[in-house]
Formats: sequence, structure tokens, C-alpha cells
Amino acid sequence: MRLWAWWPAILWSVVIFTMSTDTFSPEHTKWFFEPVLRWFIPGLPQSQYEYMHHIIRKCAHFSEYFVYFVLLYRAVRGHDSGWRWVWGLSALFIAAGYSLLDEFHQAFVPSRGPSIYDSLLDSVGAFVALVVLRLWLRRRRVEAPDPPST
Repeated sequence: MRLWAWWPAILWSVVIFTMSTDTFSPEHTKWFFEPVLRWFIPGLPQSQYEYMHHIIRKCAHFSEYFVYFVLLYRAVRGHDSGWRWVWGLSALFIAAGYSLLDEFHQAFVPSRGPSIYDSLLDSVGAFVALVVLRLWLRRRRVEAPDPPST
């Protein structure tokens, strides 16, 4: 059943959508990150904290779409294994399209706003995942031992 391969990607889509709501706006995430950063770096100036908070949020964009691409690739290929460019490009285009829809959704969230730069960062995360997965699968294929001959 091919549809079974899609549930992790669909679930991750819901996670991404949830992270685009007011609950995960910069105003709300600062209440979590500021105490943690101040615990690790007690004398952290406010400007440095704000910069680190910004970087953490941008890393979240990159990493959530890195993971999303891997899950989409798994879904697109179904029960097959290995690498095919059509699978990789399909997963990349789905991730990039979803990132645009995600930013469109944020246009309707009062504490958020759409950003083509965030969508680009999301797509870069998916593209880097494509490259990493391609190299990893290629290396696995090269290093796979030959089956014993009889």
C-alpha cells in the first residue's frame, strides 16, 4: 500500500503548519529561549540574545524542511529503494511549494508575516537534504559488498 509511506510526511506537514501559528511567533518563542540562553550565558547582552534568537529561528526553518524533504522522498519512492532523480526532484518541488503555502498562511496570522526569504531558506534546507541524501545513497551503493558467488 503506497499511501502508507506518506503518513510521516503528512504528519510533518502538520508540525510545520503548527509552527507557523501565533503560538510559535517570535514574541512567544522568546519566552522559552531567553531563559535557556541566559542560563548558558549569564551575562548575555540583550542585543546578542535577540541575534541568537533570530539565528535559532532561521535554523529551525532550514532544519524543518531538511527533515520534510527526507520524509517526502521516502513517501515519493514508496516501497522502492535507492535513488532516482525524479523522486528527489518531486520531493524538492513539493517541499518548495509547501514552503510558499506556509508563508501565504502566515499572511493571515496577526503576529506573523509572510517572507519570501523564509521560503527560500526552507527550500535551501530541502535542497541540501537532496544533496546529502543523494551522496549518502550513492556512497552506500558503492560500499555495498558484492553478493557471494557460488
